[in-house]
Amino acid sequence: MPSKNATKILRLSLPATSANLGPAFDAAALAMDFYINITARSAAEFSIAAKGRDQQICGTIENHLILETYRDVLANNGREITPVSLQIDNDIPIGKGCGSSAAARLAGIALANHFGRLRWTDAQIIGEASRLEHHPDNASACWMGGLTVARMSGDAEAQVAVIRPKGLWPLLLAISDEPLSTEKARAVLPAQYSRADAVTNIQNSMLMLAAFTQARPDLLSAALEDRIHQPYRAPLCPLLPCLQLLKGREGILGAVLSGAGPSVLVFLEPESKVRKARDLVARHLAQSNLVAELITTSITSRGARP
Repeated sequence: MPSKNATKILRLSLPATSANLGPAFDAAALAMDFYINITARSAAEFSIAAKGRDQQICGTIENHLILETYRDVLANNGREITPVSLQIDNDIPIGKGCGSSAAARLAGIALANHFGRLRWTDAQIIGEASRLEHHPDNASACWMGGLTVARMSGDAEAQVAVIRPKGLWPLLLAISDEPLSTEKARAVLPAQYSRADAVTNIQNSMLMLAAFTQARPDLLSAALEDRIHQPYRAPLCPLLPCLQLLKGREGILGAVLSGAGPSVLVFLEPESKVRKARDLVARHLAQSNLVAELITTSITSRGARP
């Protein structure tokens, strides 16, 4: 049985995620090694103390995604809503394609699971987050770590395959100054696709998984082409067409939208000099009159499970 103290405090560290990865639209994502860290304690009333990125959003109690999810899950499962005090230290940019929404949803569900003693499995936790997010990719990677492939299984659970990529996969994340809502990014997608476009994406998705499992950067470079979402979102995400031009230079394997954008994930050769690639990207963006924060990161096997 859990101790009395265990029911009163929960610490979570949830990684940023990047979904879609070019051709694997709404199916695959990877976890990156920067996080939102949360300490939750049972309290007499709800309160939040926040620091780090987007401190004002993280620290405003009204319409707070973590707390809204926490209360809704408890209410929907007939549990008493215990007020909690949150301490948040956030490194994940909000609304910029780095999985902030999925991390917040999972945090709220994890709080409900802990304080409400729901005893949900990983599949149920990911499934609930996926239902709320309307797709399972970010949620599965955030909760499980590594690279995940996921789909919904009915309304309540998610089927998830976790892949631990073989070899080193350095990443460079170009974070846009401006946010882009997932709803706006989805609104520009067509209702139908040609058979040729669908087949190309299936082939590239399979090659991408082979690249990670076999440590084949040459396969990854060839497999990042997408015909399902990136061509339609590019006008909303000017960083993407700009950075795609750098493929093959200074160890750059290719660039893809991070999630729905507007940020861009750049894959680098395992043996590349990351500083040189970063300097090239910075110069190229400046010459193109574009601004982005550049973060060097990597795939982490550390998920959010407490």
